[in-house]
Amino acid sequence: MQQKILVTGSGGQLGWELAHSAPSSVQCIALGRGQFDLGNAESMLEVLDHWVPQQVINAAAYTAVDGAEADAASAWRVNCEGPGHRARACAERGIRLLHVSTDFVFDGESAHPYRPGDAAAPLGEYGRSKLAGEQAVLDACPDAVIFRTGWLYSCRGSNFVKTMLRLMGEREVLSVVQDQVGTPTWGRGLAAALWAAVDRQELSGIYHWSDAGVCSWYDFAVAIYEEGRALGLLNEEVSIRPIASSDYPTPARRPAFSVLDKTSSWRDLELEGIHWRQQLRGMLKKIQEQKDV
Repeated sequence: MQQKILVTGSGGQLGWELAHSAPSSVQCIALGRGQFDLGNAESMLEVLDHWVPQQVINAAAYTAVDGAEADAASAWRVNCEGPGHRARACAERGIRLLHVSTDFVFDGESAHPYRPGDAAAPLGEYGRSKLAGEQAVLDACPDAVIFRTGWLYSCRGSNFVKTMLRLMGEREVLSVVQDQVGTPTWGRGLAAALWAAVDRQELSGIYHWSDAGVCSWYDFAVAIYEEGRALGLLNEEVSIRPIASSDYPTPARRPAFSVLDKTSSWRDLELEGIHWRQQLRGMLKKIQEQKDV
């Protein structure tokens, strides 16, 4: 018998990947922004009573890091109040909750990859709203599972990979930050980790997930160019220049180091980490296939 899993945030990168990679053992009910009110407690209860899922994956989020500095109220409503409402509704109905958070809960000052138990110290409103959302979820559902991730990209939506592909088709020279280090995450890989967690109902607490390896945004951009050229997605030569973060000021401060330690995730989910460049190649092949149709 199929498990009924409700996914919130179906219009986003991760929600789309979850809906398009659901295993055959699952009936995936993917809901987007127009189908219920993210910030309303009664709306979530109505959704749960209508669909009666066994588990909920909350992939809905306010992800505009710079926008959160100017509109903190919206970020907190979606990233803190909303998850709190969903967690309390799930607790009231006895439904397991999996919630997705971010590497932006850390300040980037660590000398080692961040472990799930390391102290959080967000630098901006986005990170603070997501950290508060984690706490709201755990307060209401102590047995919930939280997945922190970072540098997420997908064939769907707006992200660094798709932005770079577009700019590389328009410009001869690009400047990309070289002093922020992390690990890219293909949404398809994160979706696979979440589906694995759905099957392991004994798991609870905080886990970290990204692809394997480490790079800067500059390294990532160079890889996108090289892989894109190899697949025929890019035809023109582009010069990619490394710059400092100070040369590209943004409203929100970014962590200089946001590498996540995935050891416990790989162990408990019985999954192997796949290098970020291999995952990037897989995603670009998907884009190539779409262009060929």
